[in-house]
Amino acid sequence: MKNVRMPRRTVPDWLILPLGFAALLATIAGCGYHFGAEGSGLPSQAKTIYVERFTNRSRFTGTEDRFDRYMKDEIVRHQRLELVDERGQADLVLSGELVNITKLALATNSVGEPTEYTETLSANAQLTDQHTKQVIWRSTGIFATNTYAIVSTAVVTTSPIFLQQNLRSQDIANLPDVQLAKTQSDFSQQQNLENLAQNVYVSMSEGF
Repeated sequence: MKNVRMPRRTVPDWLILPLGFAALLATIAGCGYHFGAEGSGLPSQAKTIYVERFTNRSRFTGTEDRFDRYMKDEIVRHQRLELVDERGQADLVLSGELVNITKLALATNSVGEPTEYTETLSANAQLTDQHTKQVIWRSTGIFATNTYAIVSTAVVTTSPIFLQQNLRSQDIANLPDVQLAKTQSDFSQQQNLENLAQNVYVSMSEGF
């Protein structure tokens, strides 16, 4: 699996347009993140929020627990709403579901073995006024997407994503392919969960 000189794209033609559209939406969401980060669109009278654990409809067990931590961290980081541990203490309740985690081979080597994957996490979410029991915001198809390499010759060691990992360039060359693939996949999913939590917060705070 080391002879990766000219990776070829394996995404079928019918998928190129959806992926391009997804990238465009991700760019828009990234821009919107800067404008909606302070939660200025949230109801002014709302001071506290309870985060209900999202239902996990993906095939990856435990993803809901990891997302729960990132979602709560995202809310705390913005200091707009106080996070509470009990529903009865909250003005707002955030709930939802992790709908799907899809992984597609994005590039292959000369013998058809995958060298890069793109992974997308999607979720549906809603915000409920705990006092009136009315759903005041709902959004479907919120997503985060990321691309990662699974062989050393395809890893870009100068990329911002790689530099966030606890790895050095020489470590990559010495890792077995199986271990490298797992390391890159795990980190990619972590990044996606963090970004998905950010996107849920932005959508929620701008949804009024």
